[in-house]
Amino acid sequence: MFSVGTIPGGTPQSPEPGAASAIFPSLAPVSGRGEAEEEEDNEQEPAEIYLCALWTSGYLGIAYYDTSDSTIHFMPDAPDHESLKLLQRVLDEINPRSVVTSAKQDENMTRFLGKLASQEHREPKRPEIVFLPSVDFGLEISKQRLLAGNYSFIPDSMTTTEKILFLSSIIPFDCLLTVRALGGLLKFLGRRRIGVELEDYNVSVPILGFKKFVLTHLVSIDQDTYSVLQIFKSESHPSVYKVASGLKEGLSLFGILNRCHCKWGQKLLRLWFTRPTHDLGELNSRLDVIQFFLLPQNLDMAQMLHRLLGHIKNVPLILKRMKLSHTKVSDWQVLYKTVYSALGLRDACRSLPQSIQLFQDIAQEFSDDLHHIASLIGKVVDFEGSLAENRFTVLPNIDPEIDEKKRRLMGLPSFLTEVARKELENLDSRIPSCSVIYIPLIGFLLCIPRLPFMVEASDFEIEGLDFMFLSEEKLHYRSARTKELDALLGDLHCDIRDQETLLMYQLQCQVLARAAVLTRVLDLASRLDVLLALASAARDYGYSRPRYSPQLLGVRILNGRHPLMELCARTFVPNSAECGGDKGRIKVITGPNSSGKSIYLKQVGLITFMALVGSFVPAEEAEIGAVDAIFTRIHSCESISLGLSTFMIDLNQVAKAVNNATKQSLVLIDEFGKGTNTVDGLALLAAVLRHWLALGPMCPHIFVATNFLSLVQLQLLPQGPLVQYLGLAKGFRAGSRDIDDTLSPCISFKTMETCEDGDDLVFFYQVCEGIANASHASYTAAQAGLPGNLIARGKEVSDLIRSGKPIKPVKELLKEKQMENCQTLVDKFLKLDLEDPNLDLDIFMSQEVLPAATGIL
Repeated sequence: MFSVGTIPGGTPQSPEPGAASAIFPSLAPVSGRGEAEEEEDNEQEPAEIYLCALWTSGYLGIAYYDTSDSTIHFMPDAPDHESLKLLQRVLDEINPRSVVTSAKQDENMTRFLGKLASQEHREPKRPEIVFLPSVDFGLEISKQRLLAGNYSFIPDSMTTTEKILFLSSIIPFDCLLTVRALGGLLKFLGRRRIGVELEDYNVSVPILGFKKFVLTHLVSIDQDTYSVLQIFKSESHPSVYKVASGLKEGLSLFGILNRCHCKWGQKLLRLWFTRPTHDLGELNSRLDVIQFFLLPQNLDMAQMLHRLLGHIKNVPLILKRMKLSHTKVSDWQVLYKTVYSALGLRDACRSLPQSIQLFQDIAQEFSDDLHHIASLIGKVVDFEGSLAENRFTVLPNIDPEIDEKKRRLMGLPSFLTEVARKELENLDSRIPSCSVIYIPLIGFLLCIPRLPFMVEASDFEIEGLDFMFLSEEKLHYRSARTKELDALLGDLHCDIRDQETLLMYQLQCQVLARAAVLTRVLDLASRLDVLLALASAARDYGYSRPRYSPQLLGVRILNGRHPLMELCARTFVPNSAECGGDKGRIKVITGPNSSGKSIYLKQVGLITFMALVGSFVPAEEAEIGAVDAIFTRIHSCESISLGLSTFMIDLNQVAKAVNNATKQSLVLIDEFGKGTNTVDGLALLAAVLRHWLALGPMCPHIFVATNFLSLVQLQLLPQGPLVQYLGLAKGFRAGSRDIDDTLSPCISFKTMETCEDGDDLVFFYQVCEGIANASHASYTAAQAGLPGNLIARGKEVSDLIRSGKPIKPVKELLKEKQMENCQTLVDKFLKLDLEDPNLDLDIFMSQEVLPAATGIL
């Protein structure tokens, strides 16, 4: 019986300095020259900007120095695509003279800087690219440079600790890339000695302030705000295999709105969340698409588009592998499905209203190049054969030479069977069978089973055959016939692979030549995916379209709801909010705990945020003005669990708002000052609010929730049209005798309607007029499950403090303590050994009895 081996081969405009910035007093001029001379110098020496940029793991950190005002500007860590579009926008807006970065950079950053340096005809002149050693951008050394800097705006009387606290309220030390960029920029400025070239070496580069900048139309939101508003919330993965490193999105705004069907849609939605905007054109274009898919007659179209989007995969990764010739078989399958899905999206969008910009862009920019790519892949790639061989193979009738070699390779089994039969005729009669096999890169071999007498290597020698190797109890030889086969047929398998690899390379070149349209497909498809996801959430949760008004100074919300809380509560009572204009810029919210103050604040912040992302919002109506930033001072569970000082968190977060908020910023403050002495906390809260009130029309839009009722009762705030009081508990009524008649009539008092039923206090969570006159702490304590005697004692102590009377211990507790002391003294007497010669009764009486007696009496 003859056997034959298996034969392989079968089948920005410029930044806004006034927006979100911390400005410090500049140095006084040292000369007495006139204004005309100074203006002439300014004309002769134009301002120069030196920028430092770092890009790592999809995030960009930027800082630059402006010689016109000797100020360092920084942008907190922001996500940026591999094409570094955000960095390009920054460069276009500020036109730096030098771009400083680390010598150890990602390939994308290196390619970007190389392209930037090669733009000889760039207007204005292309920037100088400066590479510094990566050690100059170390995190710890960058922090040390920032803290050790000689800044004129920091008084010399400040201690090191005070200086750290002061700088931490301005510089986001939690943004690691930004801190490293600032450190590298300081190193560069010191080495180049910008502005102090001829001065003594001890004279440092003048730095007159730090300013946070945001690109035009981008809204500034810090990480604290993202956390406390639960816009993002990462939790440990429940899988035991991912518990150490795996994270999943918990109950968060991003979690309930993320219904994207492709990975790049999810990434784009996260990018929109981290970069909200007040560009009205962009926002309205997003809302137009969402509103279209919310129409009942368009539901089937939305579902079909979502199915097609599920086949849009990681095109950039595939293109990168193509450039490196590392393309996998699965890559060709994924690319084929992606392109055909993109063609389906194009055909569908051509039937939709072209008045919507996104549909028009998809219909026009998904060009015939996509059809060409799909046709080439479909006609060339043999997907079934490629999967079987785990390599790139081509279909028949593509290359006649490859087809001929494959036919010869396919005919080898029967031919080799005949060759093996002839070989067996010339072998020893003791050999029962043999086969002729083909091994790529080795050639044709005669294969004989190992016989019992073949023990030593010398036993393997057969006359007329060249022994090659022993494998799996089979001996492999070269014979005259196998050598003839090698010469006649050659290495067919390798030749086929080489020719198919050449075809794959040619196909890759065709695809890469049309890479631009594939990149555009990914951009537009991910945008469509996000808007379909937002439309799906708006349909299920009953959201409505917000309106934008540049003339509106503030926000107006009619019957707004908290998008997360309404999913957790059985019933949710909506509430309205309005600030700006004649409605006042500062809202002071008072009331008992659990009455809804914090939910109300977060509700206002989340609705505003969703509108700035371009999403429908949980409200009957919402009108948003030109909001440029959202600041919060609301404790998160993470801060408490870490054991951090709540008062230090208060100061740090409020300091950020005080230093960076503008007249277009929204500031949410909850229970500020409760982590310290009551008088100190109340004083700080009043001082902060008075500071903002002193700004007049430049005052931010502020919602303050507090249990410091004295803030209202003692009238610690100046009265005027900018102040409006809100209360979240039943209390003072407008026009009652409890309210000072001298208050400005434009002040409005609001509260949440409540009802007292005996000892019970029922919350209706409905806004009405009034101001809280009590915190109802005892009721809240009872609801929390504290024992009744503790609550009664708390009321008693509160009444004593309010009346100015001394607080005395409870008699029952005092008697119990006396009995414990008596028993302790009796036990000491019983343990006393009067026969002990070393016993000194005088010492015992003075050190044991008398002190105990004092406590008893």
